Amino acid sequence: QVQLVESGGGLVQAGGSLRLSCAASGGTFANYVMGWFRQAPGKEREFVAAISWSAGRTNYADSVKGRFTISRDNAKSTVYLQMSTLIPEDSAVYACAARRSAVLTTTPEYYNYWGQGTQVTVSS
Repeated sequence: QVQLVESGGGLVQAGGSLRLSCAASGGTFANYVMGWFRQAPGKEREFVAAISWSAGRTNYADSVKGRFTISRDNAKSTVYLQMSTLIPEDSAVYACAARRSAVLTTTPEYYNYWGQGTQVTVSS
């Protein structure tokens, strides 16, 4: 069983930056594709970014491409989401997820483990 714990959320002004972290435990971190998703009030869960085992492959939602960067440190069992040039529409609860597969996917149902999430609020 893999446990995921996010941190780094908070309140930031538009144009600012935040770095989210997701620490994993209870499994072999390097065997999992890792993803970030977000959900705003009244909206469906939305794919943000995903990264392969070795960090050689990444995938981003069009809405964050060029502004967000996903990375991972397998030695620390941690995945990061560097968010820059934030806009109010980025406000949401951000959750990391782990998938027992080598295939990157944007579909949340294909991820096996989830963290509780961390709130990101971007003020205008």
